[in-house]
Amino acid sequence: MKREIIVNSSLVETRVAVVEDGTLVELLIDNSHSQSLAGNIYKGRVLKILPGMQAAFVDIGLARDAFLYVRDIYEEMEDYEQLLTLGEGNGEGEAPDQEEPPPRRGSQRNRPRRPSHASIEELIQEGQEVLVQVAREPLGTKGARITSHITLPGRYLVYMPTESHVGVSRKIESEGERSRLKQIIEEVNVPREGVIVRTAGIGRSKAEIQADFEFLRSTWRQIKSKAETAKAPAMVQKDLDLIFRIFRDLITKDVARLVVDSAEEYERCLEYTETLFPEMRQLLFLYTEDEPIFKSFGIEKEIEKALRSKVWLKSGGYLVIEQTEALVSVDINTGKYVGKHDFEETILKTNREAAREIARQVRLRDLGGIIIIDFIDMARQENRDKVMADLKEALKADRSPTNVSLLSELGLVEMTRKRVRQGLNQSLSQTCAACGGLGWVRSTASIAHQALREVEWRMGRKGLPRVKIRAAPDLTEWMKAEEAEILERLQQSLGGEIDLVPEETYPPGKYSLLEG
Repeated sequence: MKREIIVNSSLVETRVAVVEDGTLVELLIDNSHSQSLAGNIYKGRVLKILPGMQAAFVDIGLARDAFLYVRDIYEEMEDYEQLLTLGEGNGEGEAPDQEEPPPRRGSQRNRPRRPSHASIEELIQEGQEVLVQVAREPLGTKGARITSHITLPGRYLVYMPTESHVGVSRKIESEGERSRLKQIIEEVNVPREGVIVRTAGIGRSKAEIQADFEFLRSTWRQIKSKAETAKAPAMVQKDLDLIFRIFRDLITKDVARLVVDSAEEYERCLEYTETLFPEMRQLLFLYTEDEPIFKSFGIEKEIEKALRSKVWLKSGGYLVIEQTEALVSVDINTGKYVGKHDFEETILKTNREAAREIARQVRLRDLGGIIIIDFIDMARQENRDKVMADLKEALKADRSPTNVSLLSELGLVEMTRKRVRQGLNQSLSQTCAACGGLGWVRSTASIAHQALREVEWRMGRKGLPRVKIRAAPDLTEWMKAEEAEILERLQQSLGGEIDLVPEETYPPGKYSLLEG
């Protein structure tokens, strides 16, 4: 598999596209209005306990209160105190060294566990301060879901300071490599803390893994120290920016090249590469062509396609993807494809192609929660097995955990995918005012960002003294109200003038650019 990472960076927003074998499979977007919250650590205050839900609302400083389930809370009240105060022993919040056997895998560190029937009222009280991490970003009308089980992802490891579980990613299939990595962790993890080796750890030396482990432990100590003095609600630790997350999460041996269109971000990537992956220096490129990078690589067209409900297959069949708040449904149709000889073979080919495309669409659209797939009915069990094998194999490339059920007699497959943040459709679209919310259109913010990116590109490459944005009133008003700072920064950095010209004859969302 040939993987390429394409970075489009501007003052408006940063976008990262992951392309595998020439096909867009993942899109990450970071801007001032929709920066990722997942992974951030907060010191919050419990506002209200809901005994009937066995959950609590916690104020962590966001617009909506966060939601904490009982199963996401520490086993004992004293565990909170250990998180917010320095522990005894070595003075660094770690348990003192003791001559005792390692804790049982999968359990808390030799601490008394709460009874399984313990209620949330026995674990926390209203007004109590807690240290939590965002496990799922706010979605729709729901606030963020938080957990007190902190995880810190590193380059090769995931560090879990409140756990004792030690493991190796299930995606590492070689038993020999798994045993080697487990042995290294046993040697470097003297405190016997929670650690999982990521797939990026394949082939890495003991020194590299130990350095990552010590860095994460040091980060945790800093987090606890900051939490001591912070007054709730407060953010204690923000996850890394998108450019750094590329190197933490996306750079693997499969990457053939990393292309960046910003000289400033190219220099940052160069620094990261020389520090973390010296062998990748020759794979890093600065894009300097006149055409915008996403347009040149065909990514803009793929983004537009990913916002549509219908997805055409190469054979002539198609998928229909519909999203609701609770679940996602995917329907498969033969469409224009009529096959050549056998009807069952026609259905099999369509379903197998659909299975691979569904796995791609799930990643690209960042679909989460419950996903129901309605395959075309197949009479033969061996054909059903082939389709399921294709689906599971294609999902292996997904970084988000998935769970796939068996194919039912009706041709239905239920699968779940961990939902962490808003999907692509929710990020780039809004409900249509004309149809009362029955359909979706590109959001005003998304179109405005597209216009500003194009302005920045033209003025930067052509040295234009002035660019006029003729746009529908909804766009010009939004940019004046929400992006005044960005407009000023663009004008100052590019040494030109940007004029916003409302055009009453333009339909909502339409714009055009005039140079000079």
